[in-house]
Amino acid sequence: MTEEQELEHHKQLELCTTRPAYRQGRKLTAVKVYTINQESQHFYVYGVPSINLRNELRRLCAKYGQVLSISVVSDVETEIFTECYHVRYQRIQSARIAKRLLDGRSFYGGILHICYAPECESVQETKLKLAQRKKDVTSRLQTKEKEKT
Repeated sequence: MTEEQELEHHKQLELCTTRPAYRQGRKLTAVKVYTINQESQHFYVYGVPSINLRNELRRLCAKYGQVLSISVVSDVETEIFTECYHVRYQRIQSARIAKRLLDGRSFYGGILHICYAPECESVQETKLKLAQRKKDVTSRLQTKEKEKT
């Protein structure tokens, strides 16, 4: 991927300031909905200061689940004096939690921006992700049916 080919879903959205007061939480957030195809156990971490923070970032990410790999991504456009890292979790649920809790967080003087990277998935990983989602939805539907009866 070259700088000219930066994907649209990697760009950080502006915070929403037009929500009614009763719908607004304690902190401003961007409005974005993800489908199962857009979510991934892979994500990019932008805004990491360029001072060799791989081990510190690994420790931070490991709080939310087992990290399979972490590496610097050199072919994406970043702000000056920052790096982008590719993080891969074992489970997609760990990546969801990490994204929610780490996005916008201060880290060694930089503000982290986390975005899913489904383009890094293999075909097999995508099949497993979709099969797991189907299993989860089926399980929830069966539970709801049991509650009704």
